[in-house]
Amino acid sequence: MIKRLLSYVREYKAASIATPFFMVVEVIMEMVVPLMMASLVDQGIDKGDMNHILMIGGFMVIAAVIGLFGGILGGKYAAKASTGFAKNLRKGMFDRIQTFSFSNIDKFSTAGLVTRLTTDVTNVQNAYQMILRMCMRAPATLIIAMVMSFTINVKISLIFLAAIIVLACILALIMLKAMKAFEQAFPKYDDLNASVQENVSAIRVVKAYVREDHEISKFKKASNNIYKIFSHAEKITTFNGPVMNLTVYTCILLISWIGAKMIVSSHETELTTGNLISLLSYNMSILMNLMMLSMIFIMITMSMASFKRINEVLTEEPDIRNPEKPVWEVADGSIEFDHVNFRYKKDGNENVLSDINLKIKAGETIGIIGSTGSAKSTLVNLISRLYDVNDGSVKVGGRDVREYDIEALRDEVSVVLQKNVLFSGTIIENLRWGLRKKRVKDENGNLVIARMTGTDGSMANTEPEETEEERKAIEAECIRACKLACADEFIEKMPDGYNTHIEQGGANVSGGQKQRLCIARALMKKPKILILDDSTSAVDTATDAKIRKAFAEEIPGTTKLIIAQRIASVKDADRIIVMDDGKVNGFGTHDELMASNDIYRDVYESQTGGSGDFDEAGGDR
Repeated sequence: MIKRLLSYVREYKAASIATPFFMVVEVIMEMVVPLMMASLVDQGIDKGDMNHILMIGGFMVIAAVIGLFGGILGGKYAAKASTGFAKNLRKGMFDRIQTFSFSNIDKFSTAGLVTRLTTDVTNVQNAYQMILRMCMRAPATLIIAMVMSFTINVKISLIFLAAIIVLACILALIMLKAMKAFEQAFPKYDDLNASVQENVSAIRVVKAYVREDHEISKFKKASNNIYKIFSHAEKITTFNGPVMNLTVYTCILLISWIGAKMIVSSHETELTTGNLISLLSYNMSILMNLMMLSMIFIMITMSMASFKRINEVLTEEPDIRNPEKPVWEVADGSIEFDHVNFRYKKDGNENVLSDINLKIKAGETIGIIGSTGSAKSTLVNLISRLYDVNDGSVKVGGRDVREYDIEALRDEVSVVLQKNVLFSGTIIENLRWGLRKKRVKDENGNLVIARMTGTDGSMANTEPEETEEERKAIEAECIRACKLACADEFIEKMPDGYNTHIEQGGANVSGGQKQRLCIARALMKKPKILILDDSTSAVDTATDAKIRKAFAEEIPGTTKLIIAQRIASVKDADRIIVMDDGKVNGFGTHDELMASNDIYRDVYESQTGGSGDFDEAGGDR
């Protein structure tokens, strides 16, 4: 796991190597200064040798300046390496998420993915910076200081050794207890983010039902859980300070007392005043860096939970992949389901779709109707390979969908999903999402997505720069698509027309307007297959009829699959599929189903037996 994550350091390897190098330079200079101070006191001050004082003083200034620059450069490269590492991790995770199929995404909550991309990456970034700066500095300081101490006086240095053993045992105990608490904390961020996300995305519902107090209570509960865990962990780590101070001051007293006795009794032959000052300096360096090491281990422990969560995303293998030699061209819009069984969980026992056998000709208009939960959406999701079948096969244009390049297939199978989503930006920018990606031939003569090298050296999907003529042609196509979807009716009434700004999620347009814009966006691809998953439910029946008429007249060669709850939306289709509990209950024309299918007949009679559709001449809902 660690090796895989560290592979994302990439172009920041040089900075990662430079950081510990400069930190060691800083440590060496810090450790040399106490020795020079001892010489300054013993050879200069005690003997009144001014030349020696000036010379050693000069060397001390040079050492301090070199150490200062070492520390500055160490900090600079550590910041560069850690932030670069975090950037690569975020990009790696985001790129990985883009390859996920629906089944992969179902394994992670939205809040969980957001936490991994933000809080968890920040934890790893801080830990990496701490490791680069301190994991070399602290051990180097301990080793060099201990060696220097033993060269000065072995007897007094044993005090350091005893203090290190005692302090290490106590800090290890504190660290182990703190680890358990920190490991429990980070998963709780998912609950906090989920609470915020749910509240913000559904703020209109919250206010409509006057449930602000309930949402505040939910947020407080999630926030308090994090507070309690972190408070417990921090209380444990606060023992570091008192234990450290007790050890340091005890060592200072022992060194001063034993050192003073040795100086006086031996008349500075066994230990000099300068040596005593050096030993006191090394005492502080050794013990402070030991505490620093304990904090590094706690930081690493805190980040390990984040490491694991990030690794889960990076190691998640996409369920849907391109074949080794993909087919790039879809011959036509014909569709065939051959003994298809599907389960959302591969190891599940219950099929969502069971033994589906259908043959749809290119250019046909197919209605799909059925009760809620009858697997209508699941059926059409298999056509564009949003999910893969468990048994049997789905064929488009006479080939199994698993033989196609995924992007080539989805360019030809345009889906307007049940949940309509618009992005922040203008109407024209939203419609341009439907543009196909341009393809070129590689050196082997195979069709590939047009790519170019980015500024960071990476290869990324790009659109070649448009000419003015191309831009005008695209705008004309956007207008045409909107006319087919009957979206031009309301767009032209807006002050800014096609340059009207759409708020995030399409919050400033009605449900029916949003649906029509999404249909227009799907039509921009000029697909061979168009799937409307209950995509006209929020428009009135008159507009629904206009859209269907436009489809029949303007795109007769496109195979159209229309999922609907209203019989009026599908009764004029060439054929209609009746779904019931994941199975095809009936397949035929309106008249055939009226004569032979009880479910279809019951739905028809329930919808037409009353006063008809109330919104026949109404507006968007």
